[in-house]
Amino acid sequence: MTTNTVSRGSWGSKIGFIFAAAGSAVGLGAIWKFPYIAGANGGGVFLLVYLACVFTVGAIMLVSEMMIGRRANKSATSAYRALGGGKWHYAGWISVLCVFLILGFYSVVGGWSIAYLFESIRGDILVTDGALLEQKFNRFIGNPVASLSYTLVFLGITVSVVIAGVQSGIERICKILMPALFIMMLFLVVRSLTLPGAMEGLSYLLTPDWSQFSVRMVLDALGLAVFSLSVGGGLMIAYGSYLGPETRVVNSGLWIVSLAILAAMLAGLMILPAVFAFGVDPSAGPGLTFITMPALFAQMAGGQFFAIVFFLLLLFAAITSSISILEPSVAFLIDEYNIPRKKATLMVAITNYIILGVPAALSFGVFSGALPLVGKNPFDFMDFLASNILMPIGGMLAAIFVGWRIWPEIKAILEKEVPAWSVMVFRFVAGIVAPVLILAVGIMLVTQ
Repeated sequence: MTTNTVSRGSWGSKIGFIFAAAGSAVGLGAIWKFPYIAGANGGGVFLLVYLACVFTVGAIMLVSEMMIGRRANKSATSAYRALGGGKWHYAGWISVLCVFLILGFYSVVGGWSIAYLFESIRGDILVTDGALLEQKFNRFIGNPVASLSYTLVFLGITVSVVIAGVQSGIERICKILMPALFIMMLFLVVRSLTLPGAMEGLSYLLTPDWSQFSVRMVLDALGLAVFSLSVGGGLMIAYGSYLGPETRVVNSGLWIVSLAILAAMLAGLMILPAVFAFGVDPSAGPGLTFITMPALFAQMAGGQFFAIVFFLLLLFAAITSSISILEPSVAFLIDEYNIPRKKATLMVAITNYIILGVPAALSFGVFSGALPLVGKNPFDFMDFLASNILMPIGGMLAAIFVGWRIWPEIKAILEKEVPAWSVMVFRFVAGIVAPVLILAVGIMLVTQ
């Protein structure tokens, strides 16, 4: 490690930071994952449990990570070392490894969204035969040239934004993409709710059926809350490190959480009413986006236009998230090794594409066989290791760090922003509730 002399950058405005941080949360996790997990868990009752998890453990963990970054003015590894000393910097290494793995397979899914945007423009995916769409999707992801090319294009878009810096790149693009994303979502929600039979889907999402409630549902909701808010990977530590001392962290965190919840709600209202309108199983799973939705668009009046808007929306969501996924690794090289931003970004991106991106992109073709010992293809193994092991561990360590190791410093910040009773609730959740629940989610995900 060397003394840092390279300019780190900072946010130009509070709204710019909120849009960028919300862009991290409002990614494919909210738009792609929430509808099918809610559909598989009873709709309305899952929504209530999810909201409870987001506004308690999720929100407090989000604010905790932002405070770590803001207090140290450094990314995860350097922040843990500066504030905690001892072996705490290893918690930062876990975060960096986590987001590095996520970038490897997330770029592949981002490439799929680009491909399907082009397919929707050509109209090639607008068919009602679900089996044919599944064959088409499997043929596409199994094509090595197409998979590698689209992954590289998506990663290139992400790199171009991050190289430009915090204000000129990340903040500027998120100020454009986030409002556009919400406008497109509202547009599709209106279309979905006006379909014949859509009210059944609306009722399914908003009416709790308590017979569907279970401990497993609570753990699923908490896992989605942690994933969708980007907690545990050091993303918010990196973003928080660019905040000025005048920023009210709790207030900003609540804005970010509110936008993330709004996006998840709009995603549910956008997809589930359409699913019910056309008699599709709401628990169709991950294929809901790339297989089921094109079939639904094919049955709508003006379906091609709505398909284009939908996959453009997916692409915008993927880009805002991938930017935040790449940034912590770049900030790590800047803070730890004093490497200029452009060089650091290219180093991370090129290394990631060669080591992880290529195997992940070829996981449904050339490398479709299971890896020895782990029993999964490279794509699934990266997803499993990052989402099911490293992210829960990172989230748990961040909670313990805030609730116990640096609590006096965190308490001093909180006392300036929230009532006294809220400070003690914050510590109870961060220091005890969050670690226990995150550990339970991690065990559930590993053993399922």
